[in-house]
Amino acid sequence: LSWAPHPGLPSATAAALLVSGPDGEMLWLDVTHRPGQAPWVRLMGRYLLPPCKQRWHTCAVFLPQEGLLVCGDRRGSLLLFPCSSSSGWAAESTSIGNGGTDPVDEDSSNELEPSCLLHKGALPLESPLSVLFGLHGKTGVTSVTIHRGYIYSTGRDGVYRQLRLQDQQLEVLQKHRPCKGLQWIEELRFTSDGDLLVLGFHADNFIVWSSRTGENLHCIPCGGGHRSWSYCSSPLVEVFAFIKSGDVMLYHCKAEPCEQQVLLASLHGREITCVRRLGAMEVPGHAPLNVFVTGSEDTTACVLVLSENSRAAVLLARLSDHISSVRTLAFAMGPGDEGFGDEGLSALLFSAGGRAQIECYQLLCTEDTVSESAVACQVIHVASHRLDKHWEQKKNRHKLVKMDPETRYMSLSVVPGTSTKQLSTPWKFLAAACSDGSVRIFGLLEAARKLVLVAESFHHQRCVLKVEAFLHARAGGERHLLCSAATDGSVAFWDITDPIMDAVDALHQAEGEMQPLGECCCLAPLLLALIKARVALLTEPVFPALDAPLVTIMAHSCGVNSLHIRETPKGQYLVASGSDDGSIHVCLLEVALGRSEATARTCLQVLERVSRPCAHAAHVTGIRVLRPDLLLSASVDQRLTLWKRCLGELVPLSTTFFHVPDLAELDCWEVVEAGGELRYYCVLCGQGLEMLCGTAPSKPPPQEASW
Repeated sequence: LSWAPHPGLPSATAAALLVSGPDGEMLWLDVTHRPGQAPWVRLMGRYLLPPCKQRWHTCAVFLPQEGLLVCGDRRGSLLLFPCSSSSGWAAESTSIGNGGTDPVDEDSSNELEPSCLLHKGALPLESPLSVLFGLHGKTGVTSVTIHRGYIYSTGRDGVYRQLRLQDQQLEVLQKHRPCKGLQWIEELRFTSDGDLLVLGFHADNFIVWSSRTGENLHCIPCGGGHRSWSYCSSPLVEVFAFIKSGDVMLYHCKAEPCEQQVLLASLHGREITCVRRLGAMEVPGHAPLNVFVTGSEDTTACVLVLSENSRAAVLLARLSDHISSVRTLAFAMGPGDEGFGDEGLSALLFSAGGRAQIECYQLLCTEDTVSESAVACQVIHVASHRLDKHWEQKKNRHKLVKMDPETRYMSLSVVPGTSTKQLSTPWKFLAAACSDGSVRIFGLLEAARKLVLVAESFHHQRCVLKVEAFLHARAGGERHLLCSAATDGSVAFWDITDPIMDAVDALHQAEGEMQPLGECCCLAPLLLALIKARVALLTEPVFPALDAPLVTIMAHSCGVNSLHIRETPKGQYLVASGSDDGSIHVCLLEVALGRSEATARTCLQVLERVSRPCAHAAHVTGIRVLRPDLLLSASVDQRLTLWKRCLGELVPLSTTFFHVPDLAELDCWEVVEAGGELRYYCVLCGQGLEMLCGTAPSKPPPQEASW
């Protein structure tokens, strides 16, 4: 049995009672309160739950505007049923379809209940329109809530999920883990001040957790999980009632004033390891709002907005799908100029880090003048990938050596120029630097919501710290190139065009064989095509290896912690890198292609190399080529230095000290002001977050450049 608010009627006089019976049949009964009389019961609908071992529902909520019913069952599934077409939905309250029961006096009211069930055959037995089987695992769904048009579900798997209704189908947008150890989540409550309270049981305590502050508001010792409980809070009192060993227990306490004053709310619980700027939002009545994404050692990624006027960072969304630290981020911008579409600022976000885990999200930022940030961010989880999870699905895995569970993704880079508009399913590629010494290429099939490993190489034989992909497009054709840097100071350049084209060809061949299955598609034909195209023997690796690098440069004496590539107006490429030894290295490359398709080989020629030893007193963890003659570097020594690239040397123009200790990464962008002046902005992350702005005239003497 479960109760749900009656659609369209005040909860004080009527409610909906959902009853699960034999053979998975669920009944919807309307129960109306009549003062001085027995309740009046009407049968409104009949529904059929999917087959499973424990075939009964646990919670339900109505969507009256859509005429739908969402319920969760004991198997952990979410189900969507139609309810507007039921014969009992009509406003008339004196009959039940063909088996009418008119209101009578109190003496005969007890005869109504068997009459309702005897004529239940007059109503059709509805099947679910959409099923998300086992969404919350085998322990069941505990609650379903509607808030601002979104559906929220909780379960005893330690997560709550946000869903939306798309063409009468349930679509999961993202999942959240409120806090470590809270495995039994019972309910969500949205407060009037915008906070989300998560209610559940942790060990032998009842917990009320605030998603805004990230802390427990109340911890009540009660002996553990209880299926019958109730919680009520007000500014003056907190009340928690539960049943334990047949006794009704009541916990009552007065609300105490909070003596803690938060001067500056934290973004993450630990060090910020990476930051990327998504773009700027133009909101009427506000200065330009910059949208950033940060990743941290606390296993979360945050989408936040930073205003230059208020100088405050406001959190828009927190992503908590990672089971280990988030080390790197990458964007694939949406359609339009810099990701701006008709609906707002959109992009695909890739995040990766410890335990060889990659997560992919669809971000959409729009105006929201009601909220404090003036920006709203919708997050949709697209795909995920873990190497050890793939290993568990291999055949004959007992004959293979399992991948290192400590493998980390150190850097990500989206391969540009891989648009496959000729295909009905978009296809994007991603390069990853891995701590196990490999460089891996992944393909994302958005329609199937799958990340597929396309190619890999263990050329470096040591931890790969950075990767950067770039596109060479000239009259001779397009080539997809990749630069990777490792802990020995080497920088290698690859041509990854062939693996990408092989994957696209395999997708062409398998496209007609792929059939949708729920929210994903079967990728077996694609994987088979990749194996047939790139693997000759069964004893070879399942995934093909990249060809040998075109060129390898020993740029530094130790690990390369920063890398950036920029194309010059002449079609050449400037590659800047910074190292653990505090040095900066810049090389100028030229790409040459074969004249005929038969001899279409990519050749790289190093035209110029410039090195600046001891450019910083500590690790250089951020570097950007602002223009062909201008570089910006940042180091753990908390110095931000602007360099001018001259013939055979790097000349320092200016140095600024920043306040973020243990600098992890740097991101830069340029903005043309109203007067036509070009300004450079940069954001730095580490033990904190800082944004700086500077100018650089066209030909500045050393004293004129400023930050």
